[in-house]
Amino acid sequence: QAELGLNEHHQNEVINYMRFARFKRGLCLKTVDSCFQDLKESRLVEETFTVDEVIDMLDGLQTVVHSEVESELINTTYTNVLLLRQLFSQAQKWYLKLQTDVSELENRELLEQVAEFEKSEFTSSNKKPSADLIKPKLTPLNEGGSELLNKTVAYLQEENEKLKTRLKTIETQATAALDEKSKLEKSLKDLQMIQGDQKNNANQDITELENKVAALKCQFEKTLNDSTANQKFLEENLVTTKHDLLKVQDQLSTAEKELEKKFQQTAAYRNMKEILTKKNEQIKDLRKKLSK
Repeated sequence: QAELGLNEHHQNEVINYMRFARFKRGLCLKTVDSCFQDLKESRLVEETFTVDEVIDMLDGLQTVVHSEVESELINTTYTNVLLLRQLFSQAQKWYLKLQTDVSELENRELLEQVAEFEKSEFTSSNKKPSADLIKPKLTPLNEGGSELLNKTVAYLQEENEKLKTRLKTIETQATAALDEKSKLEKSLKDLQMIQGDQKNNANQDITELENKVAALKCQFEKTLNDSTANQKFLEENLVTTKHDLLKVQDQLSTAEKELEKKFQQTAAYRNMKEILTKKNEQIKDLRKKLSK
Protein backbone atom coordinates (compact mmCIF):
# COMPACT_ATOMS: atom_id res chain seq x y z
CA GLN A 1 0.00 0.00 0.00
CA ALA A 2 1.23 3.51 -0.87
CA GLU A 3 0.73 6.89 0.85
CA LEU A 4 -2.99 7.20 0.00
CA GLY A 5 -3.85 3.67 1.11
CA LEU A 6 -4.18 2.45 -2.50
CA ASN A 7 -2.32 -0.18 -4.44
CA GLU A 8 0.38 0.89 -6.91
CA HIS A 9 -1.85 0.76 -9.98
CA HIS A 10 -4.63 2.87 -8.45
CA GLN A 11 -2.14 5.35 -6.98
CA ASN A 12 -0.64 5.82 -10.45
CA GLU A 13 -4.13 6.57 -11.75
CA VAL A 14 -4.54 9.18 -9.00
CA ILE A 15 -1.20 10.78 -9.89
CA ASN A 16 -2.23 10.89 -13.53
CA TYR A 17 -5.47 12.71 -12.62
CA MET A 18 -3.61 15.13 -10.32
CA ARG A 19 -1.24 15.96 -13.15
CA PHE A 20 -4.24 16.73 -15.35
CA ALA A 21 -5.81 18.87 -12.55
CA ARG A 22 -2.52 20.78 -12.01
CA PHE A 23 -2.38 21.51 -15.72
CA LYS A 24 -5.94 22.85 -15.77
CA ARG A 25 -5.28 24.87 -12.58
CA GLY A 26 -2.22 26.41 -14.18
CA LEU A 27 -4.25 27.42 -17.24
CA CYS A 28 -6.87 29.01 -14.99
CA LEU A 29 -4.25 31.00 -13.06
CA LYS A 30 -2.67 32.16 -16.31
CA THR A 31 -6.07 33.34 -17.49
CA VAL A 32 -6.61 35.32 -14.27
CA ASP A 33 -3.12 36.81 -14.55
CA SER A 34 -3.80 37.81 -18.14
CA CYS A 35 -6.99 39.59 -17.02
CA PHE A 36 -4.93 41.77 -14.65
CA GLN A 37 -2.23 42.25 -17.29
CA ASP A 38 -4.80 43.35 -19.85
CA LEU A 39 -6.17 45.86 -17.36
CA LYS A 40 -2.70 47.27 -16.74
CA GLU A 41 -1.92 47.59 -20.42
CA SER A 42 -5.27 48.94 -21.57
CA ARG A 43 -6.47 51.16 -18.72
CA LEU A 44 -3.48 52.15 -16.57
CA VAL A 45 -2.05 54.59 -19.05
CA GLU A 46 -2.39 57.77 -16.97
CA GLU A 47 -0.68 58.83 -13.75
CA THR A 48 -3.79 59.88 -11.85
CA PHE A 49 -7.34 58.51 -11.72
CA THR A 50 -10.49 59.51 -10.01
CA VAL A 51 -12.29 57.28 -7.52
CA ASP A 52 -15.06 56.57 -10.05
CA GLU A 53 -12.53 55.55 -12.68
CA VAL A 54 -10.79 53.19 -10.24
CA ILE A 55 -14.15 51.68 -9.20
CA ASP A 56 -15.12 51.28 -12.84
CA MET A 57 -11.83 49.48 -13.64
CA LEU A 58 -12.14 47.21 -10.60
CA ASP A 59 -15.77 46.36 -11.46
CA GLY A 60 -14.77 45.44 -14.99
CA LEU A 61 -11.88 43.33 -13.71
CA GLN A 62 -14.17 41.65 -11.19
CA THR A 63 -16.66 40.76 -13.92
CA VAL A 64 -13.98 39.25 -16.16
CA VAL A 65 -12.26 37.31 -13.35
CA HIS A 66 -15.61 36.09 -11.96
CA SER A 67 -16.63 34.80 -15.38
CA GLU A 68 -13.31 33.01 -15.94
CA VAL A 69 -13.23 31.42 -12.47
CA GLU A 70 -16.90 30.35 -12.70
CA SER A 71 -16.32 28.78 -16.12
CA GLU A 72 -13.30 26.89 -14.81
CA LEU A 73 -15.15 25.65 -11.71
CA ILE A 74 -18.06 24.42 -13.82
CA ASN A 75 -15.67 22.69 -16.20
CA THR A 76 -13.89 21.05 -13.22
CA THR A 77 -17.22 19.74 -11.91
CA TYR A 78 -18.14 18.27 -15.28
CA THR A 79 -14.67 16.74 -15.57
CA ASN A 80 -15.06 15.03 -12.19
CA VAL A 81 -18.48 13.69 -13.25
CA LEU A 82 -16.92 12.18 -16.38
CA LEU A 83 -14.19 10.57 -14.25
CA LEU A 84 -16.83 9.06 -11.91
CA ARG A 85 -18.77 7.89 -14.96
CA GLN A 86 -15.74 5.92 -16.17
CA LEU A 87 -15.31 4.26 -12.75
CA PHE A 88 -19.01 3.44 -12.38
CA SER A 89 -19.21 2.06 -15.93
CA GLN A 90 -16.35 -0.33 -15.21
CA ALA A 91 -18.02 -1.40 -11.94
CA GLN A 92 -21.38 -2.03 -13.65
CA LYS A 93 -19.76 -4.41 -16.14
CA TRP A 94 -18.85 -6.63 -13.16
CA TYR A 95 -22.22 -6.08 -11.41
CA LEU A 96 -20.62 -4.03 -8.62
CA LYS A 97 -22.26 -1.10 -6.80
CA LEU A 98 -19.81 1.63 -5.72
CA GLN A 99 -20.67 4.14 -3.00
CA THR A 100 -19.31 7.61 -2.27
CA ASP A 101 -19.23 9.66 0.96
CA VAL A 102 -19.51 13.34 0.05
CA SER A 103 -18.83 14.41 3.66
CA GLU A 104 -15.27 13.03 3.37
CA LEU A 105 -14.56 15.57 0.61
CA GLU A 106 -14.30 18.29 3.30
CA ASN A 107 -12.21 16.27 5.71
CA ARG A 108 -9.38 18.69 6.49
CA GLU A 109 -7.01 15.93 7.60
CA LEU A 110 -7.49 13.99 4.39
CA LEU A 111 -7.17 17.15 2.29
CA GLU A 112 -3.86 17.96 3.96
CA GLN A 113 -2.73 14.39 3.33
CA VAL A 114 -3.54 14.80 -0.38
CA ALA A 115 -1.70 18.14 -0.42
CA GLU A 116 1.39 16.53 1.11
CA PHE A 117 1.13 13.68 -1.40
CA GLU A 118 0.95 16.17 -4.31
CA LYS A 119 3.89 18.14 -2.91
CA SER A 120 6.01 15.01 -2.57
CA GLU A 121 5.09 13.75 -6.06
CA PHE A 122 5.37 16.92 -8.13
CA THR A 123 7.70 19.36 -6.36
CA SER A 124 10.41 17.59 -4.37
CA SER A 125 11.09 14.47 -6.44
CA ASN A 126 10.58 15.92 -9.95
CA LYS A 127 9.40 12.54 -11.14
CA LYS A 128 8.69 11.98 -14.81
CA PRO A 129 5.44 10.35 -15.89
CA SER A 130 5.76 6.66 -16.53
CA ALA A 131 3.96 4.67 -19.19
CA ASP A 132 1.31 3.69 -16.65
CA LEU A 133 0.59 7.35 -15.79
CA ILE A 134 -0.28 8.54 -19.31
CA LYS A 135 -2.82 5.92 -20.26
CA PRO A 136 -5.84 7.69 -21.77
CA LYS A 137 -8.39 5.10 -20.64
CA LEU A 138 -9.13 3.08 -17.55
CA THR A 139 -8.00 -0.50 -17.70
CA PRO A 140 -10.42 -3.30 -16.79
CA LEU A 141 -10.14 -5.30 -13.60
CA ASN A 142 -7.38 -7.89 -13.64
CA GLU A 143 -8.05 -11.64 -13.73
CA GLY A 144 -7.19 -12.08 -10.07
CA GLY A 145 -9.96 -9.71 -9.00
CA SER A 146 -12.59 -11.38 -11.18
CA GLU A 147 -11.67 -14.97 -10.35
CA LEU A 148 -14.25 -15.18 -7.54
CA LEU A 149 -16.94 -13.70 -9.78
CA ASN A 150 -16.17 -16.18 -12.56
CA LYS A 151 -16.36 -19.09 -10.11
CA THR A 152 -19.68 -17.81 -8.78
CA VAL A 153 -21.13 -17.51 -12.30
CA ALA A 154 -19.95 -21.03 -13.17
CA TYR A 155 -21.45 -22.41 -9.95
CA LEU A 156 -24.79 -20.72 -10.62
CA GLN A 157 -24.84 -22.03 -14.18
CA GLU A 158 -24.17 -25.56 -12.92
CA GLU A 159 -26.95 -25.26 -10.33
CA ASN A 160 -29.29 -23.96 -13.03
CA GLU A 161 -28.61 -27.01 -15.20
CA LYS A 162 -29.26 -29.32 -12.24
CA LEU A 163 -32.57 -27.61 -11.55
CA LYS A 164 -33.56 -27.90 -15.20
CA THR A 165 -32.78 -31.64 -15.16
CA ARG A 166 -34.74 -32.11 -11.93
CA LEU A 167 -37.69 -30.19 -13.36
CA LYS A 168 -37.75 -32.41 -16.45
CA THR A 169 -37.74 -35.51 -14.21
CA ILE A 170 -40.65 -34.17 -12.16
CA GLU A 171 -42.57 -33.28 -15.32
CA THR A 172 -42.06 -36.83 -16.64
CA GLN A 173 -43.27 -38.32 -13.34
CA ALA A 174 -46.29 -36.02 -13.31
CA THR A 175 -47.19 -36.98 -16.89
CA ALA A 176 -46.93 -40.68 -16.04
CA ALA A 177 -49.10 -40.17 -12.95
CA LEU A 178 -51.75 -38.35 -15.00
CA ASP A 179 -51.76 -41.17 -17.56
CA GLU A 180 -52.18 -43.73 -14.77
CA LYS A 181 -55.01 -41.68 -13.29
CA SER A 182 -56.77 -41.60 -16.68
CA LYS A 183 -56.50 -45.38 -16.97
CA LEU A 184 -57.89 -45.87 -13.46
CA GLU A 185 -60.76 -43.49 -14.13
CA LYS A 186 -61.62 -45.44 -17.28
CA SER A 187 -61.56 -48.71 -15.32
CA LEU A 188 -63.84 -47.20 -12.68
CA LYS A 189 -66.29 -46.06 -15.35
CA ASP A 190 -66.34 -49.58 -16.78
CA LEU A 191 -67.12 -51.01 -13.33
CA GLN A 192 -69.87 -48.45 -12.85
CA MET A 193 -71.34 -49.41 -16.23
CA ILE A 194 -71.34 -53.08 -15.21
CA GLN A 195 -73.04 -52.23 -11.93
CA GLY A 196 -75.58 -50.12 -13.82
CA ASP A 197 -76.35 -53.03 -16.15
CA GLN A 198 -76.96 -55.26 -13.15
CA LYS A 199 -79.38 -52.71 -11.70
CA ASN A 200 -81.15 -52.46 -15.05
CA ASN A 201 -81.62 -56.23 -15.10
CA ALA A 202 -83.11 -56.12 -11.60
CA ASN A 203 -85.48 -53.32 -12.66
CA GLN A 204 -86.48 -55.36 -15.69
CA ASP A 205 -87.41 -58.33 -13.47
CA ILE A 206 -89.55 -56.08 -11.30
CA THR A 207 -91.28 -54.70 -14.39
CA GLU A 208 -92.03 -58.19 -15.62
CA LEU A 209 -93.51 -59.11 -12.24
CA GLU A 210 -95.61 -55.97 -12.22
CA ASN A 211 -96.87 -56.82 -15.69
CA LYS A 212 -97.80 -60.30 -14.49
CA VAL A 213 -99.64 -58.82 -11.52
CA ALA A 214 -101.51 -56.49 -13.83
CA ALA A 215 -102.47 -59.41 -16.02
CA LEU A 216 -103.66 -61.40 -13.03
CA LYS A 217 -105.67 -58.42 -11.83
CA CYS A 218 -107.33 -58.16 -15.21
CA GLN A 219 -108.06 -61.87 -15.12
CA PHE A 220 -109.54 -61.56 -11.61
CA GLU A 221 -111.69 -58.66 -12.66
CA LYS A 222 -112.93 -60.62 -15.68
CA THR A 223 -113.70 -63.61 -13.51
CA LEU A 224 -115.49 -61.34 -11.05
CA ASN A 225 -117.67 -60.03 -13.79
CA ASP A 226 -118.39 -63.51 -15.10
CA SER A 227 -119.29 -65.07 -11.78
CA THR A 228 -120.52 -63.37 -8.68
CA ALA A 229 -120.30 -66.61 -6.81
CA ASN A 230 -116.50 -66.63 -7.04
CA GLN A 231 -116.16 -62.94 -6.14
CA LYS A 232 -115.05 -63.53 -2.54
CA PHE A 233 -112.60 -66.20 -3.64
CA LEU A 234 -111.16 -63.93 -6.29
CA GLU A 235 -110.81 -61.07 -3.83
CA GLU A 236 -108.92 -63.30 -1.43
CA ASN A 237 -106.64 -64.48 -4.24
CA LEU A 238 -106.06 -60.87 -5.23
CA VAL A 239 -105.03 -59.94 -1.69
CA THR A 240 -102.75 -62.97 -1.55
CA THR A 241 -101.20 -62.01 -4.85
CA LYS A 242 -100.55 -58.48 -3.60
CA HIS A 243 -98.83 -59.87 -0.53
CA ASP A 244 -96.76 -62.09 -2.78
CA LEU A 245 -95.87 -59.09 -4.90
CA LEU A 246 -94.71 -57.10 -1.91
CA LYS A 247 -92.77 -60.08 -0.69
CA VAL A 248 -91.10 -60.49 -4.08
CA GLN A 249 -90.29 -56.78 -4.23
CA ASP A 250 -88.78 -56.97 -0.74
CA GLN A 251 -86.74 -60.00 -1.77
CA LEU A 252 -85.54 -58.23 -4.90
CA SER A 253 -84.54 -55.16 -2.87
CA THR A 254 -82.70 -57.35 -0.37
CA ALA A 255 -81.01 -59.26 -3.19
CA GLU A 256 -79.95 -55.99 -4.84
CA LYS A 257 -78.44 -54.66 -1.58
CA GLU A 258 -76.61 -57.94 -0.98
CA LEU A 259 -75.34 -57.92 -4.56
CA GLU A 260 -73.98 -54.37 -4.16
CA LYS A 261 -72.48 -55.24 -0.76
CA LYS A 262 -70.79 -58.36 -2.17
CA PHE A 263 -69.45 -56.35 -5.10
CA GLN A 264 -67.95 -53.75 -2.76
CA GLN A 265 -66.38 -56.54 -0.69
CA THR A 266 -64.66 -58.10 -3.72
CA ALA A 267 -60.84 -57.87 -3.83
CA ALA A 268 -60.90 -56.20 -7.25
CA TYR A 269 -63.12 -53.35 -5.99
CA ARG A 270 -61.03 -52.81 -2.82
CA ASN A 271 -57.75 -52.91 -4.80
CA MET A 272 -59.10 -50.49 -7.38
CA LYS A 273 -60.28 -48.09 -4.65
CA GLU A 274 -56.90 -48.35 -2.87
CA ILE A 275 -54.98 -47.65 -6.11
CA LEU A 276 -57.17 -44.63 -6.87
CA THR A 277 -56.62 -43.23 -3.37
CA LYS A 278 -52.81 -43.65 -3.59
CA LYS A 279 -52.63 -42.18 -7.09
CA ASN A 280 -54.66 -39.14 -6.03
CA GLU A 281 -52.28 -38.56 -3.09
CA GLN A 282 -49.25 -38.91 -5.40
CA ILE A 283 -50.75 -36.41 -7.83
CA LYS A 284 -51.36 -33.94 -4.98
CA ASP A 285 -47.71 -34.29 -3.85
CA LEU A 286 -46.41 -33.81 -7.38
CA ARG A 287 -48.55 -30.73 -7.83
CA LYS A 288 -47.18 -29.27 -4.60
CA LYS A 289 -43.61 -29.93 -5.79
CA LEU A 290 -44.34 -28.34 -9.17
CA SER A 291 -45.83 -25.31 -7.46
CA LYS A 292 -42.66 -24.93 -5.34
